[in-house]
Amino acid sequence: MASTSPGAQKPSTTTKRSTTSRKPAGAGTRTSRATSTSRTASRTSTTIVERAVLVPVGAGLLARDNLVSTVKGLAGKYRTRTGLERELKRYERRGVTARDRFENQVRRGRMRFEREVRQRRSLVEKTVSQNRQRLDRELISVRRDFEKQSGAVSARVERLVTNAQGLIGS
Repeated sequence: MASTSPGAQKPSTTTKRSTTSRKPAGAGTRTSRATSTSRTASRTSTTIVERAVLVPVGAGLLARDNLVSTVKGLAGKYRTRTGLERELKRYERRGVTARDRFENQVRRGRMRFEREVRQRRSLVEKTVSQNRQRLDRELISVRRDFEKQSGAVSARVERLVTNAQGLIGS
């Protein structure tokens, strides 16, 4: 029973541990960290290299697929004379539509511009007419005032002349 007791087993486990060579606790964790860091770095560099090769290859294949589908589409459309004529008519209709749309935009722009010019011209003419009427009223008012003032001045001068002649004659 002594061999099955926990106290009896302790010396045997202690001897096993002492026979194996172990590194200190701190050294083991440093080594595992360094190893995992180098593994991660090598995986990262491998991934970057793979991506650097695979991205252009994928882009080239995609461009090739697009080109092939475009050529097949064009070959299908223009294979026969009727297909070619149909496409030409389609392009012509599209051109006519674009031309008409452009002409309408130009026409609308010209009409808008002419409307603004007419509005501004009528506003300027109205303002000039109002200013001319105001100026005429002011001129008439100034002329009346001037006539009144000149009449008063001439009457005063006549009085002064008469008084002066009376003083000279006496």
